[in-house]
Amino acid sequence: MKLFKAYRIYNDAGRIHGRFEDTTLDELDPGEVVIRGQYSDVNYKDALAATGAGKILKRFPLIGGVDVAGKVASSSDARYQEGDAVLVTGYDLGVGHDGGYAAYTRVPADWVVPLPAGLSAFEAMAIGTAGFTAALAVERMEANGLTPQSGPVVVCGASGGVGSVAVDILAGRGYEVTAITGKDAEHVYLRALGAKEVLSRHTLEMGTKPLEKSLWAGAVDPVGGTTLAWLTRTMKQHGVIASCGLTGGIEFATTVMPFILRGVSLLGIDSVQCPMELRRKVWARLASDLRPRHLDAITNTVAFEQLPEVFEALLKGAMKGRTVVNIQSDG
Repeated sequence: MKLFKAYRIYNDAGRIHGRFEDTTLDELDPGEVVIRGQYSDVNYKDALAATGAGKILKRFPLIGGVDVAGKVASSSDARYQEGDAVLVTGYDLGVGHDGGYAAYTRVPADWVVPLPAGLSAFEAMAIGTAGFTAALAVERMEANGLTPQSGPVVVCGASGGVGSVAVDILAGRGYEVTAITGKDAEHVYLRALGAKEVLSRHTLEMGTKPLEKSLWAGAVDPVGGTTLAWLTRTMKQHGVIASCGLTGGIEFATTVMPFILRGVSLLGIDSVQCPMELRRKVWARLASDLRPRHLDAITNTVAFEQLPEVFEALLKGAMKGRTVVNIQSDG
């Protein structure tokens, strides 16, 4: 029985930790499609899950990794054949079902997305859940009327995975983008991605009035907390906010006034249970009109063995952009 490497997460009397182990296909969770993983990535959610910094995993032990891209090794579902290039993000992958941090991943066929033409497995994971979330935010905001002519847009947490891709996509579509970051050393990086203006979170004056000066036609917010509350108060008439993260907290305090006096829309962005029809549409757009222009600048690549140190660095705020994991480097 062939052994391969996997990063499995354990809960030992409340101490959550992961380790590399040799495993077999028979030990993986069930599914119709076996994928030979080429690349995965590291999202904030992965770091929370692997370290126990957040209550993410539904059971233990579990192979981590909420994303994977590679080729079909075997399939009992007629929709997929050996050698097909595919990707999986979201659903229960790496949360309640063995994930992408392994040389092989077995998943339900209904979770599988054919890799769009023109997009490599590496590029798919450079985008990953974070980039897919950013693109889904743009898709939803534009479906709710946002256009470049609507006015300036703002991206919070802009140097992170979701934020970096959002800045890149929005600027590429002709929007006037303001980026907000707590990492003052990354202003040049964000301008290179297309941000017209970069603001420091540390010097941002949020005010306290129910309605502040109208600033933004659209907003992508992976932060939440007081930042999201501030956004509701500073949107233009009929402005659109895409809420897609919680790095700044899960609660926020606001009033109904932005919604009933300015007609502000607050959109929840769910990349995990996104319907397959919309999921495929957004991935197709990520290979075409929503394709990030600066994936090389956004992306850092690490070997499989470097996962633990990447988790720690991400939680300490020492990472920017996206991190791709070369699963093939396990040998």
